[in-house]
Amino acid sequence: MADAGVASRRKSEELIAKGHVKVNNKVVTEMGIKVDHSDKVEVDGMPLETEKKRYILMYKPRGVISAVKDDKGRKVVTDLLEEDVQERVYPIGRLDYDTSGLLLLTNDGEFANHLMHPRYHVDKTYVAKIEGILETEEIKKLESGIKFKDYTTSRAKVRVMSKDKKKNSSIVRITIHEGHNHQVKNMFDAVGHKVEKLARENYGFLTLDGLVSGKYRDLTRQEVAQLKQDNR
Repeated sequence: MADAGVASRRKSEELIAKGHVKVNNKVVTEMGIKVDHSDKVEVDGMPLETEKKRYILMYKPRGVISAVKDDKGRKVVTDLLEEDVQERVYPIGRLDYDTSGLLLLTNDGEFANHLMHPRYHVDKTYVAKIEGILETEEIKKLESGIKFKDYTTSRAKVRVMSKDKKKNSSIVRITIHEGHNHQVKNMFDAVGHKVEKLARENYGFLTLDGLVSGKYRDLTRQEVAQLKQDNR
């Protein structure tokens, strides 16, 4: 129901519990009933039309919101989609407004929930331009985990790609698997370095190869299957 755009997952559960939903002409009030395309599903007498599942890999530019709408009128990622995408897709997780890089969009709620669940360790690799020169002890802190008020980060993988002592800046590649709000920026702040520019280059085995900023492509069947397999 959520995938078909009827209501949110929570609201859909309320509709089921209150007897608003029929499957093959029988009222259902239990959660988690499996249905397929051959089943007839109705909500308050109206047939449920399900969309085909769509899985999109986008190269999100900076200055775009990872959402389907924005109350401030700013450009959102779905504004970048062309007429070939008629499905009501939404981003899996988010990238900050000023962060560019790899973003996945889908209309498959179960797939999205799997990828975002904390127990599924999907590596996400970012390249950050930071103020200052990242020292060995600071790298060790990032790699051992940073303790914040609400959580402690897992071990990160960190590699300094370049240093510019004249400009007092470093380019650093960092891999994490959590997705806390502003996590990468907060991690570098915690060791005394402000992030000047940030981009996500990898999501698991997926890369931005072949894409330019603002463009997208569909995931292949093999890629979707591997993401599902890697996160069981």
